[in-house]
Amino acid sequence: MALLDKLERVLGRFAIPHLSLWIVIGQVFVLLSAMLGLLDLGNFVFVPELARHGEWWRAISFLLLPPPAGMFGYLFTAFAWYIFYLMGSALEGFWGEFRFNLFVFMGWALTVGAAFLTPLAATTNLFIAGSVFLGFAWLNPDFELAIFFILPVKIKWLALLTWIANAYYLAVGSWPLRLQILASVGNFLLFFGRDILLTMRHRRRTMVQHTRRIAAAAAPEVRHRCHTCGKTNLTDPQMDFRYCSKCAGDLCYCSDHIFAHEHVRATSEAAPE
Repeated sequence: MALLDKLERVLGRFAIPHLSLWIVIGQVFVLLSAMLGLLDLGNFVFVPELARHGEWWRAISFLLLPPPAGMFGYLFTAFAWYIFYLMGSALEGFWGEFRFNLFVFMGWALTVGAAFLTPLAATTNLFIAGSVFLGFAWLNPDFELAIFFILPVKIKWLALLTWIANAYYLAVGSWPLRLQILASVGNFLLFFGRDILLTMRHRRRTMVQHTRRIAAAAAPEVRHRCHTCGKTNLTDPQMDFRYCSKCAGDLCYCSDHIFAHEHVRATSEAAPE
């Protein structure tokens, strides 16, 4: 965090406010232009080999590639824009403009860097947006999201499904897909790894303390303890314990010492007159 503070003091003035909104506006413009035949969406896909041969803009323009339409058509695209803007704005409000800019930039840098390991494969911004979603879900696990504005679901369950999907595609997906997932997960861990570690440690301590409390509550109670030798009803369950009426404080003794002990007097009685 100290490094981030130093970077923010030096570079904070260059941060773009409302970055998620500008990204959405850019994607809307690109999609509308493509629908009017003014742009080809294929030119916005990042292919490292093409970037090396002069189409350098692809390394930046792929951030403006709109979400795929999906089975619900452009309704899904509009919903994806809404979610990205909502969660991106929330992260920016939590971190500040600079740190959110840095989060998106690091996701972009890791994705571009990983893409050069498979230079002929196409790379999109899908997992960069996914890291924004996972970051928001980590900070707001109980936030309820209305799927398509109808079905309310806590975002932590959607995040869990996302992690499961990432794990699945890491196991069976192609290498370009795996690298994009690793880049987005690496970006998430870079910003949230310390918080996750601290949370796990806190939960472990809480679990240990809870276990100890349960064990203490379930442990048998010491009801009788011999004032002379320290035997209890737990250490010697067959022992007969009695209380001496002549001792101050209603003291308990085992059967070995009930008749063979020195009576304990109150302090006022023991003091000479």
